[in-house]
Amino acid sequence: MKLVRYTYPSFNTRQASFGSPWGGLENEIDRLFTVARGDFDTDRRLPVDLYEDKDNTYVRADLPGVDREAINIEHADGRLTISASRKSTSGESQETAEQFSRVVTVPDTLVQADQISATYENGVLTVTLPKREETKPRKVNVKIN
Repeated sequence: MKLVRYTYPSFNTRQASFGSPWGGLENEIDRLFTVARGDFDTDRRLPVDLYEDKDNTYVRADLPGVDREAINIEHADGRLTISASRKSTSGESQETAEQFSRVVTVPDTLVQADQISATYENGVLTVTLPKREETKPRKVNVKIN
C-alpha cells in the first residue's frame, strides 16, 4: 500500500495561474480507475488469503476464468510460488491476457513439504500446507502442588 500525502498549492495572489486544490486527489482517482481497468503492466501480483487451523496452513487465491493447466505451484527453499495466466480469445486465436504470480515465505521447518496439496474448484485455488508434528500446538496440563 502506498501512502500519498496531498499538499495544496499556496494561493499567492502574485502568481498568474492557480493550481487546482484537488489536483492530487484527481490524479490518485485516475490511477485507481486505471488499475481497476487493468490498463497497466500485465504482470500482476496475485492476492492471496492465508489462514490456518491446528493441523494445516492454507493459502487461498481467487482465480476466476483460469484453466487448471495454466496454474503452476512450486515449493523450494522455504518459498511457495504460485503463478497463473488467463487466456483471452479473439476470433480463432488465443493469447495470454493476464499473468499473476505470488511468492509466500513458508519455512521448511514449519511444514511437511512432501505432503503439500492443492485443489482448484469454482475458480478458487486452495493450497494445503500440513504442519510438522513438532510445530502443532499442544495442551499443557498444569499440576497442582
